Amino acid sequence: MMSGVLTPLWIAVAGAMGTLLRYYAGILTLSWSQRLPWGTILINITGSFAIAFFSALTAAHARFPASNETRLIVMAGLCGGYTTFSSFSLQTIDLARDGALVRALLNVALSVVLCLGATALGYVSAEAVNGHFASTHASPMHDSDLPRK
Repeated sequence: MMSGVLTPLWIAVAGAMGTLLRYYAGILTLSWSQRLPWGTILINITGSFAIAFFSALTAAHARFPASNETRLIVMAGLCGGYTTFSSFSLQTIDLARDGALVRALLNVALSVVLCLGATALGYVSAEAVNGHFASTHASPMHDSDLPRK
């Protein structure tokens, strides 16, 4: 078992590794992600698979049980750095598997609606802070700013 001081450090290291994996996966998929963010979709799919596969394989009753610290390092650190969507996906599936289908669906609905709402609010708030600057400069988030083939 790792000491209580080292576990957060290893989670941070694994998180940095996950972040780098996400960066390079995004770079590798950039050429076919012009019209739809296929890189992000692929990252979310592979991250969701990875966290569930590792979670099920290393649970206390599973074939390869792992310590809570090891599970945190991989699941919160590596997978969390790679994509937080993986945590959302696993938690939703866990709710459904535990028979809480309504709560699983509520988790999906609230996450999608509230996160999109928070994103819109963050964007509008930043536009308000930017004031005149935002109206005179192109936003990097528009499709028209993406390079074309």
